[in-house]
Amino acid sequence: MYDDSSSRIAAELRSWISTAPPGAKLPSTRSLVERHAASPVTVQKALRTLATAGLVESRPGVGTFVRTVRTARPNDYGWQTGALATPGHRMPKMPAALQSAPNDVIALHSGYPDRELLPERLVRAAFTRAARSDAVINRPPAAGLGELQAWFATELGSAVPLGVTPPAPGDVVVQPGSQAGLSTVFRTLVGIGRPLLIESPTYWGAILAAEQAGVEVIPVSSGFSGPDPDELARAFERTGARAFYAQPNFASPTGAQWSDALCEQVLGIMREHSAFLIEDDAMHDFGITADSTPLAARDDAGHVVYIRSLAKSVSPAVRVGAVIARGPAHERILADTQVHSMYVSGILQAVALDVVTHPSWKTHLRNLRHQLQSRRDLLVDSLREYAPLVHIEAVPRGGINLWVQLPDAVDMDRVVHESRSAGVIIGAGSDWFPAEATGKSLRLTYAGPNPGTFPDAARALGEIIARC
Repeated sequence: MYDDSSSRIAAELRSWISTAPPGAKLPSTRSLVERHAASPVTVQKALRTLATAGLVESRPGVGTFVRTVRTARPNDYGWQTGALATPGHRMPKMPAALQSAPNDVIALHSGYPDRELLPERLVRAAFTRAARSDAVINRPPAAGLGELQAWFATELGSAVPLGVTPPAPGDVVVQPGSQAGLSTVFRTLVGIGRPLLIESPTYWGAILAAEQAGVEVIPVSSGFSGPDPDELARAFERTGARAFYAQPNFASPTGAQWSDALCEQVLGIMREHSAFLIEDDAMHDFGITADSTPLAARDDAGHVVYIRSLAKSVSPAVRVGAVIARGPAHERILADTQVHSMYVSGILQAVALDVVTHPSWKTHLRNLRHQLQSRRDLLVDSLREYAPLVHIEAVPRGGINLWVQLPDAVDMDRVVHESRSAGVIIGAGSDWFPAEATGKSLRLTYAGPNPGTFPDAARALGEIIARC
């Protein structure tokens, strides 16, 4: 009886709605109860049936109305063309490293480690503890939590040799990840229209950050051993640049690590030209057969501006990093940070600090080293066995990427497309060049999911490259 009554009321209302104008108000629940001699529950069920069918809409405290029919029409945003005018820089495109991938493919493109390489238990526990602290309420200082500043300073200071003054906590400005740090440093230390020397190839995020900051990007060729110091010196003399962006340890995409001799040579060039070295140490925690020794540890005269992030090693959800700089450069960086981000989320800072100061953090890093080595070696061995046309110049001693070269005759676009069709996602090396690519290359990550599929990926790549 209940269902019959509800259906009967709904049918009668449907008939009334079919002739009513859009926006017409339905009879009240009370009047429907009286008219049909039904309970309020039965009437409400009938109205819910009509609402589910999209025939009516309820407005709490006002009543129920016949749903207004909205005519579909194309949106016209043409006015924005004139309002926005021509962009002052190249609009960024989504790089391969940030593209998401379904679970049924082999992902060799990601710029972030798989979750099994992250200290997930530590992160979850840190969020729980942070949620019970004042970090969820209090506004942190613009330069960052004092304890976190001290940790970043101590980390860099541990590598400082005798005779060099280590950084102080006050030299640290906490940032919402290294990407924000790069943008800040490029804006403040280089400036719009001024030249910035940058390794080529290099981290795609630095290229985009430089373009967004409006600086003039000047590529300096760099390989697995780093840049040629003579070429670097000539670039400074030719351009009048006062800054050089580089990754001395486990560079993305090449995995390069500079020798001690090269570090000293580059630092000497910085001193000679009164220039800044913007050192990106994003891969600090990803050493395999070598450790990351920051070049910044050798400098106490303010030539090296040091950037480090925890987003890759702690969690992509914990976007916390730091810029360490001395002198007037530090003041400019802090002022810019206050303008653009005001401060970094206190709860994210608390979580990051909790994780990296936990006794299990060092244990995690030791385990990470072993995991990365086994993954790297499996990918290298698989490529050598199943993809002989792929040239591996050198095996990186740290980082999460393998940089490989392909024959010049290969159609790179076709290789990328056919690989995706075969269930293997890769990114062309051209994303990592600030100017024209100097060859056919790929950056393959060994830190992605399902490393057991590396042989399958190498087999597919080998077949595709052979026919492209």
